[in-house]
Amino acid sequence: MTIKIDKKIINSAVIEKSQASAAESDAGAEVIQMHENLARPESLHGMTYKIKTPLSEHAMYVTINDIVLNPGTEHELRRPFEIFINSKNMEHFQWIIALTRILSAVFRKGGDVIFLVDELRSVFDPQGGYFKKGGRYTPSIVAEIGDVIEQHMIAIGMLKKAEPDQHQQAHIDAKRQELETREQPAESDDDYPATAQLCKKCQVRAVISLDNCLTCLHCGDSKCS
Repeated sequence: MTIKIDKKIINSAVIEKSQASAAESDAGAEVIQMHENLARPESLHGMTYKIKTPLSEHAMYVTINDIVLNPGTEHELRRPFEIFINSKNMEHFQWIIALTRILSAVFRKGGDVIFLVDELRSVFDPQGGYFKKGGRYTPSIVAEIGDVIEQHMIAIGMLKKAEPDQHQQAHIDAKRQELETREQPAESDDDYPATAQLCKKCQVRAVISLDNCLTCLHCGDSKCS
């Protein structure tokens, strides 16, 4: 086919036929999104997290497997595909199986699955929760599974880790330094003084009182700043 060029040629380049075909293929390629009819590959990438609570002598192991969508392209995404929970403790066997099947089904539906974290965290054990290492209060085992899912979503890039902004971090550092210049508080297994109170905002036992001002050393929440 003959093509007439009316304008002056100011630049040129030689493109290999294979490169041109690949470019056309990429341009017309369909971007695959997560949906329930997506076939499970033979193998999936996954991570396993250990949950050890004071409510049971046996640990729980949460495995989340991910599917990689549009591999090798600019649209490549890693999304949760299925979840498994394993433990020697058979007391919670039925609800654990039910929970893993429901969560896996929601993962495969696609869309915004981040809401699962808040839904699981809002489950409270009628017998009371417990404090994890670091001083964070956890209302139930189900809520801790929500924490694990959030941790995994941060690891694969679905969520950004919530951290204090520059102003809050400077305030926290100043309060820490002020605390260190005073009497050394009683030692604690957590990252914060043993006398610290529970923060109503972040649920971490990290609230201290300096000059009659309550300040959280974890999230920076304070009524005096």
